[in-house]
Amino acid sequence: MKTVIETAINNICTELGFGEEVFFTVEHPSDLAHGDYACNVAMVLSKRVGKSPIEIAEQFLSGLDGQIEYVEKIVIAGPGFLNFYLARDFFAKEIDRINSIGKDWGKNDSWVGKRVLFEYTSPNLFKPLHIGNLVGNIIGESLSRLFEYGGAEVKRFNYPSDIGLTVAKGVWGLRKTGGNPSDILALGEAYRVGNEAYEAEAEEAEEIKSINKALYENTDPELTSLREQGIATSKASLGDILKKLGTSFDHEICESMVSEPGAKLVKAHNGDVFKESDGAIVYEGDKVGLHTRVFISSKGIPTYEAKDIGHFKLKNELEPDWDLSVIVTGSEQTEYFKVVYAVIRELFTEFKNRELEHVPTGFLTLTTGKMSSRKGNVLTGESLLEEMEVAAKEKSNNARTGNLEELAEEVAVAALKYQILKHGIGSNIIFDKEKALSFEGDSGPYLQYTNARINSALEKAKQNEITGSIKDLPAEIYRIEKLVYQFAEVVEEALAERAPHKVATFLTQLASEFNSFYAQEKIADKEDQSAPYKVALAKAVSLTLINGLWVLGIKAPERM
Repeated sequence: MKTVIETAINNICTELGFGEEVFFTVEHPSDLAHGDYACNVAMVLSKRVGKSPIEIAEQFLSGLDGQIEYVEKIVIAGPGFLNFYLARDFFAKEIDRINSIGKDWGKNDSWVGKRVLFEYTSPNLFKPLHIGNLVGNIIGESLSRLFEYGGAEVKRFNYPSDIGLTVAKGVWGLRKTGGNPSDILALGEAYRVGNEAYEAEAEEAEEIKSINKALYENTDPELTSLREQGIATSKASLGDILKKLGTSFDHEICESMVSEPGAKLVKAHNGDVFKESDGAIVYEGDKVGLHTRVFISSKGIPTYEAKDIGHFKLKNELEPDWDLSVIVTGSEQTEYFKVVYAVIRELFTEFKNRELEHVPTGFLTLTTGKMSSRKGNVLTGESLLEEMEVAAKEKSNNARTGNLEELAEEVAVAALKYQILKHGIGSNIIFDKEKALSFEGDSGPYLQYTNARINSALEKAKQNEITGSIKDLPAEIYRIEKLVYQFAEVVEEALAERAPHKVATFLTQLASEFNSFYAQEKIADKEDQSAPYKVALAKAVSLTLINGLWVLGIKAPERM
């Protein structure tokens, strides 16, 4: 309907001689009482033609009268807005359409026929998952799903670090503590001990550097064995977490695989893309308005920058046909990726017309300091998720389900994901466990509970042999009807703006509106002539909640 209104207004612009390039907006008013759509075209044109917005709005009102199907009336409001009110039949047909579309409701074709590469999570192995990687996973997964809802073919990549100083610190720590490399808790403690020793800058730091060199060169079988065992343990632990979070990667490229191809490319282009400086090989970023970065150190060691070049090469060997390549990492790496992407565009000229995008994530902090953790006395992804599950289980003790453990996990994941995704991407996140697990407003569990509540009402309607139908319409247009059909627009907008928080905000508004509706209306009353329509409406709301939660990476339990 938004597109239909935009087209009609553009046609009137042409008819009235205002031209074709008039940049106006058609949006939903913040207050549903002010209509279903509002347009600012009169105010946009006012400055151009030297007439008052009201005078121009009256011209449009005359030209649009009776021209748009399902528009019942158009009213001039405020300084010259055109407010569009949709007919009762429009909402009934939308409810019917939503229920007929089912699991595909909310999808669009904005990225149909295109392939998108998404890289996210990408943790340092040999220690528990960092909270930053957890945030990156949740944001990356939701964005991937938004692209899938836009019709794109999405290929997911994980780029874990399986070698380097982090691993060397852990290996050194294992030898120091005698920990079991098959125990993720022992790895966490080993890394803590190794990191403290390294930061003390004493002789232990030199030992760790030596271990790092030996691991890179594979010259010490004992060290290599410890590394391999620890990496296997970390990957298994990561796999368990990813399963809970609902992420499955198509490809995994480890850091140990990219040093050689990256260094080779840098050296091959030393003199054109790169240049030597004090024994190192650097990229002079100032030539493209960026900063200079080292790609091969003066000791001949490839840096993270060179590794990212090698990684890009391997990624393209696995998936050569793509339109957009996205990397989700912390916002502190924004300037870094500007340089890396500039180098990639110079090295890989065959990809000059393809898009490269870095999505920055903010930092997560807690309202009450650190949560308890058995993994090295630090907040990790594992410890946060574990503590959320324990708390969710306590809150779900009276649930109407046979599998409390499964429900607690789903509620914990919903609480965690929603609290992260309700913020704009790049924003810092203040995490409040109690608010996150609340079953009342602005939380993932609240959305899950609302859907379970609808399921309960629909079960009762089924028992009373009430089938959803749009035949007998109530005269009144319920507020929930004016909201639920907007879901597809919200999804498309969230995709275009890389803003999953818009989906989270919409779902919360929808759930609140449904609960207000349910408090006033009986859905399963046999004596109510409009009950079949209320059932159809409830089904449409449930579908929207389920599909919207899927976009956020959250499951919708049938019972709670």
